[in-house]
Amino acid sequence: MIPVTEHITLQDWELQEQFLRASGPGGQHVNKVETAVQLRFDVVNSPSLSEAVKSRLLRLAGRRLTGEGVLIITARSHRSQERNRVDARERLLAMIREAIRVRPRRRPTRPTAASRRRRLAAKQSRGAVKRTRSRPDFE
Repeated sequence: MIPVTEHITLQDWELQEQFLRASGPGGQHVNKVETAVQLRFDVVNSPSLSEAVKSRLLRLAGRRLTGEGVLIITARSHRSQERNRVDARERLLAMIREAIRVRPRRRPTRPTAASRRRRLAAKQSRGAVKRTRSRPDFE
C-alpha cells in the first residue's frame, strides 16, 4: 500500500512499472541497463480515488494520459533504476495530491467607480507626458 494522504492509499497492484533504456550520461553502461521507468496508473478504473478527484486528475494529466484513461509517467533523469522508480512514484503522488485540493470558485467582480476614475486619470497623465515629448508646434 502506498499512502497518498491520511485518507487515501493506493494499492500496489494499481501501479504498473515498465523499464526501458534511457538516453543520456552513462557511457557503455547506458546501452546495457534499462534504468528508465515508465509508471502506469489507471485513473479511470482506480477504486482508491473518488470521482471528483479522478476528474481533476484527468484534467491535470494533460498529454500524459492515454485514450483509455491511463496516466503514464516516465522518469529517466537518474542513473539508477531505483532512483527513477522513486522519482516516478513521487511525481504521481504529487499529481494526485494536487488533484485532491479543491480550489474555491472565482466570483467575478466589477471594478469600483473610484478605481475606474484612477485608471482614467493615470491614462490622461501618461498621455499628457507623451504630448510634451512631441515637437513644438510653431503656428
